[in-house]
Amino acid sequence: MFEATQNPILPHLVLNSLKRDTHGALVSFIGTVRAYSAGGKRVLFVECEGDKEVVEQELQEVGDDICQRWHIEDIALCHRLSRLGVGETIFVAAVAAPHRREAFQACQYAIDRVKERVLLRETLAEGA
Repeated sequence: MFEATQNPILPHLVLNSLKRDTHGALVSFIGTVRAYSAGGKRVLFVECEGDKEVVEQELQEVGDDICQRWHIEDIALCHRLSRLGVGETIFVAAVAAPHRREAFQACQYAIDRVKERVLLRETLAEGA
């Protein structure tokens, strides 16, 4: 599953889509909008804008890379494209694998690559 959506992401549905009796590990990351920016200012909201098809293609390419590196077939990467308030889910990465080591490594890799590759316009509205 590689999805860019304007709708809220429901992490439990993403995780459930990867459950198989052949997997011994399901590792996930749920990214949410923080209340304070890196500079310490209060965040009111974040706007993530991007072309849905382009973002989904980038997510797919990250997933394909992971499948080749770790021979993992079950991965989900979902990114929200919308105006989000503090606490809302902005990104979910989930990796299912027979063993935990590969699942953890692949999930960390997914998070880092998506952060580097998925070029979204994020606007922070900061308060005093």
